[in-house]
Amino acid sequence: MTAAPAVPKRARPRRLPTHLTLLLVCGVWTVPVLGLLVSSFRPAYEISTTGWWRAGEGRLTTDNYRDVLATGGFGTALANSLLITVPAVVAMVAIGSVAAFALARMSFAGRRAVTVAMIALLALPVQMTLVPVLRLYNAAGLTGTFAGIWLVHLGFGLPFAIYLLRTFFAGLPEEVFEAAALDGASTLTTFLRVAVPVSGPAIASVAIFQFIWVWNDLLIALIFLGGDPGVAPLTVAVSNLVSATTGQGWQLLTAAAFVAMAVPMVIFFALQRYFVRGLLAGSGK
Repeated sequence: MTAAPAVPKRARPRRLPTHLTLLLVCGVWTVPVLGLLVSSFRPAYEISTTGWWRAGEGRLTTDNYRDVLATGGFGTALANSLLITVPAVVAMVAIGSVAAFALARMSFAGRRAVTVAMIALLALPVQMTLVPVLRLYNAAGLTGTFAGIWLVHLGFGLPFAIYLLRTFFAGLPEEVFEAAALDGASTLTTFLRVAVPVSGPAIASVAIFQFIWVWNDLLIALIFLGGDPGVAPLTVAVSNLVSATTGQGWQLLTAAAFVAMAVPMVIFFALQRYFVRGLLAGSGK
């Protein structure tokens, strides 16, 4: 096993400003999150009278989370967010992978036109499509249903997923696919046994992007699901709590906000290494 090449001593001082800048940016992003986390465990009186950095002088409690999840309806909203996000992301990744592989590795009439149209859809603002799509949904009876919101997220997210995965599939070595063809592998076999296994980091990156986007969505959920608590996700529940909070109940808002952001954070940190590898995929080809 060969040792990693040593970094020249002259190069280390040059990286010091970069490292300090990164530490500063991370600190700027971390401090508000830390303050939100600490405040979510503090009683209402202490939140309104002292800052979160003085939490050691008071007491910490889990009553805020208990009240939010048990009596605030956020338990149902959390389940709704999972029911919306997980199927939508799985469908996005599955369909996007197949479409991206076809555009990158299969020859058919109109492939260039389809690719150009798909890239053009990336520049189409979502807000321009909301009214006509909502009218179609009302006519089809899909408004306020999980199936309807899955289709909406699938339609809005597929161009981005296809674009990223197509770029990765197109950068894979041609010799690998030629060897698979010589061994008699069909197109489906080549996709499942050659392209997908080596594309794990890229697929994971797309999944993380889409998971965070769908999980944090508020506009589409409000339009196509409405404010019904039976189907409302966490973003809608937090929005309703913000509207209802007029000087009281801020301790519940901090707990609800951290519940809403905890799941994407866990997903990101769990798949961080795949995410970084996916972003760097193809850079050396």
